[in-house]
Amino acid sequence: MDSRLQAKYEKLMGILESLDGIAVAFSGGVDSVFLLIAAKKAMGEKVIALTVNTPYIPDWEIKEASEIAEKNQIEHHIIEVPVPEQILNNPADRCYLCKTYLFTMLKGVAQKHGYYQLADGTNADDTKEHRPGMKALRELRVLSPLLESGFTKEDIRKASKEMGLYTWEKPAYACLLTRLPYDTRINGAVLRRIERAETYLIEIGIKAVRVRTHENLARIETESRYIEMIFREGLFGKISRQLKRFGFSYVTLDMEGYRTGGIEDLFKDMGNDRKE
Repeated sequence: MDSRLQAKYEKLMGILESLDGIAVAFSGGVDSVFLLIAAKKAMGEKVIALTVNTPYIPDWEIKEASEIAEKNQIEHHIIEVPVPEQILNNPADRCYLCKTYLFTMLKGVAQKHGYYQLADGTNADDTKEHRPGMKALRELRVLSPLLESGFTKEDIRKASKEMGLYTWEKPAYACLLTRLPYDTRINGAVLRRIERAETYLIEIGIKAVRVRTHENLARIETESRYIEMIFREGLFGKISRQLKRFGFSYVTLDMEGYRTGGIEDLFKDMGNDRKE
């Protein structure tokens, strides 16, 4: 690591080493993987991973999180949770309500296993956007060691690569509820349809993708390099036919590409102001 990144890493390790033990809210994403592995290096056996499995988290993410924890010999608990009652209609303050509910539950699970400090993978870049869920984390006194030690997303990817973690280049991901407009009743069948569509697109090589959905419309957002690939390889018909098999009636490609909060552009009259 260069000296700047090394200084941040040493600060992170110092924070972790000062704790008696830690439970990590573990999604299997870039940030939480890096934090979990750093905690393992700093604390040995005094760390556990807690993963929430809800209908709005893709099955492949849960499977991947489990495999990472097992490979690194870290105690791992998967907690099955239905869609919380307070977010069944996907309200505008969904992220705050969801994190309050889930992290309150995770703190309880951690304490049952003898851990009184719960940490998440929030990083310095998360403070630059509107992220209502961070308010819940502050209120619940959830630790954010990556933020405290000044790690940005780019720092985490660089450090992860140097540590040999394959997740260094894993695309950012967000829960499936971010694919739906606010004030839309959450439907398990629709979530599975979105999951199947995104899994298919990832499998054919479109690694960073969102399938924004309203009723039977699928609006595909992806990075410019993948839009170019779709044009170059003539994948329009193939993608459209497959997504229609999953239950969509209309399939569109958003020419502006992937961006956080992208669904509000199409459904702005519904009052969306979300950031993933």
